[in-house]
Amino acid sequence: MKWRNRRQSTNIEDRRGQAGGGRRSIGGGKIGIGTIVLAIIIYFVGGNPMSLFEGQVPSQAPQETQAQQGNDELASFVKVVLKDCEEVWKKTFSDAGQVYQEPTLVLFSGSTTSACGSASASTGPFYCPGDQKLYIDLSFYQELSKRFGASGDFAMAYVVAHEVGHHVQHLIGNTNKVHNLRGKVSKAEYNKASVKLELQADFFAGYWAHHADKRFNILEKGDIEEALNAAQAIGDDRLQKQAQGYAVEESFTHGTSKQRMYWFKRGWETGDLDKGDTFAEMQ
Repeated sequence: MKWRNRRQSTNIEDRRGQAGGGRRSIGGGKIGIGTIVLAIIIYFVGGNPMSLFEGQVPSQAPQETQAQQGNDELASFVKVVLKDCEEVWKKTFSDAGQVYQEPTLVLFSGSTTSACGSASASTGPFYCPGDQKLYIDLSFYQELSKRFGASGDFAMAYVVAHEVGHHVQHLIGNTNKVHNLRGKVSKAEYNKASVKLELQADFFAGYWAHHADKRFNILEKGDIEEALNAAQAIGDDRLQKQAQGYAVEESFTHGTSKQRMYWFKRGWETGDLDKGDTFAEMQ
């Protein structure tokens, strides 16, 4: 993808390095419960509890490692993808006489919190409608490449565009329609509705690729193949077979590899939102 020296989104909340958001001392470390208890004891025996912190200075930033440089470059890439998503969806909503509300992308490392609960690197990227934020641990890029065999920068672009697609679904009301089914239908029926939601987000990712390339000429040779490979790699059937040796269709929540590839490709080839109503077409 052609992304260097291009505009980046400013709707970014960078929580990397916060280690779960614990309290921080003057020196940049965490003030633990033991330290607080010790300070109270010193106070009551007539001492100065602040002596525990004397001599502390702001911690020095460690020398930037090659891995950190790689993460910073990947963060820049993700910001460019998010900016392109903003431009495409802003125009799409404007053409329909509506205003697009831009989501915030949260970059974190290890774990963090969201309005939808805790997030960790193991959960993978996700969108939370409760706070209208996308959550991504950039280590997922390595997971895509090493664990799932989906290498290439456009594989990650597809992931970001898919999560933005969930934001679009939230804005147009599709997310609530599916979530409101919980407890009213069987688990199998709810899973089917969830699959339709996920596949529509795949379609929206393809739709984004179509219009972003049309407007900004972003694609390079092999990019679409990288996205399709990523879609194939994270299909429910493939993931379940890798984990347990077999797939259970009734438990699918995101769609098969074939379905995910089909709907991304359909969005990419048509660039027509009317072709992406998975709820109407998948009975």
